[in-house]
Amino acid sequence: MTMVGEMWSHLGSTMGTLMLVYTLFKQFFPHHLQDSFEKYFNRIVRFAYPYVEITFDEFTGERMKRSEAYSRIKSYLSDKSTASAKRLKADVVKDSQSAVLSMDYNEEITDEFQGVKVWWSANRILPTTQRISWYPNDDEKKYYRLTVHKRHRELITQSYISHVMMEGKEIATKKRQRKLYSNNPSQNWYGYRRSKWSNVLFEHPATFDTLAMDAKLKEEIKNDLIKFSKGKDYYARIGKAWKRGYLLYGPPGTGKSSMIAAMANLLDYDVYDLELTAVKENTELRRLLLDTSSKSIIVIEDIDCSIDLTGQREKKTEKDGNEDEPSDPVTKRVKEEEKKESKVTLSGLLNCIDGLWSSCGGERIIVFTTNYVEKLDPALIRRGRMDKHIELSYCCFDAFKVFAKNYLEIDSHSLFGEIESLLGETNMTPADVAENLMPKSDYDDVETCLKRLVKALKDAKEEAKKKVEDEARLKAEKEEEKQKQKSVKEEKEQSGKDDKEVKENGVALEAAEVKENGVAH
Repeated sequence: MTMVGEMWSHLGSTMGTLMLVYTLFKQFFPHHLQDSFEKYFNRIVRFAYPYVEITFDEFTGERMKRSEAYSRIKSYLSDKSTASAKRLKADVVKDSQSAVLSMDYNEEITDEFQGVKVWWSANRILPTTQRISWYPNDDEKKYYRLTVHKRHRELITQSYISHVMMEGKEIATKKRQRKLYSNNPSQNWYGYRRSKWSNVLFEHPATFDTLAMDAKLKEEIKNDLIKFSKGKDYYARIGKAWKRGYLLYGPPGTGKSSMIAAMANLLDYDVYDLELTAVKENTELRRLLLDTSSKSIIVIEDIDCSIDLTGQREKKTEKDGNEDEPSDPVTKRVKEEEKKESKVTLSGLLNCIDGLWSSCGGERIIVFTTNYVEKLDPALIRRGRMDKHIELSYCCFDAFKVFAKNYLEIDSHSLFGEIESLLGETNMTPADVAENLMPKSDYDDVETCLKRLVKALKDAKEEAKKKVEDEARLKAEKEEEKQKQKSVKEEKEQSGKDDKEVKENGVALEAAEVKENGVAH
């Protein structure tokens, strides 16, 4: 027992002596000698230390941008940390309902790959000096460290790290909260934690089950989307970028926005709502699209009025004069300023969605919506750019039955026959049908809602009939006015002709009289 005490006593004295020597060495030895000493000391340690250490910093390159490798490693280690780490830290992600657990700093967990054991540790280096900062954590250096025996170096560097990156990406994709993005003006792209896109949590409840439309068309769209999402190898084999274009067109209120939400919910994609009027030039548009992620839907709504993209429309405006000019001077000035500021061209947009730049990234769907498909340049919507054209028209009986099931929880009713007949004779948008079916109070039962829809359909039918009659009357009046103008014109022409004949006859008589008088004399 005495020997153990003496051994610990000697060890303590030795450690104290070493600490004193190290302090004197750091304080009094020149820096170049310290560097040389540390260089050779590290060589000795590396010779005796049989492990390889790989560090993955949180920030690399741009200081304000987190390393993608760091994020993927964090996702990869999340489940393993929860299962085996003794010390965990909890982070509450914005808009999340639960905490996300990960291993605490200076904690270590093990992993195994093809029979090889590796160690992961989470670390951070705190700043040595205190300073006042709006962002107190921006001086912390966080990193993950991977440790493995040096005889497995080749396996780890060539296979294991790639495995971690792929698995981490898939885990992050499955666990991510889907977002709805909108593009920021270019003046807000730079600075601390600025970005090209701002986002909110995407929580739109629309699905293909709740989407009111023709059942056959709905199934066709679903199959097309699922086939696309599984087509990575197919697109690579045929030599095309892994993207697909959808053109949604039809009258307002026919469910174009709900269709986009249903597509995103079916495929579990993010949605990027691209506002072209906020983009100043083609270069900005390209940078915005390059900053979108895979597994996303890029949407340009109302493409026909987002920006003036076609030369045909410019020519039409010149030909028709100020036909589409807004009467409100404020609106007119805003439109002129937008047109002056934005220099996005049709060719610039086409290059981004279908040119060489479209291959920078994969698994993207591009959606254009419009109320007036005839206004769009054919080059913009040809097959290969907008691969699938989907017309969302007025409500049909199949769509009504979906509404009845969703809103009233019924599959049949005695009024269904009358409603089917009226829908076949009347143009009513799905939005209007849904509004009439929605109960307005606790006292509204199924019968009340269906009768309200029947009345609305009858009113719409009468209004449409009256509109047709008014148009026919106006057409008849215009035709009558046209005939009157034609008659007046003919009368004027006949009158002018008669006057000319009278004048010619008068001149002839005078000439004859003069001639006769001359002969008489």
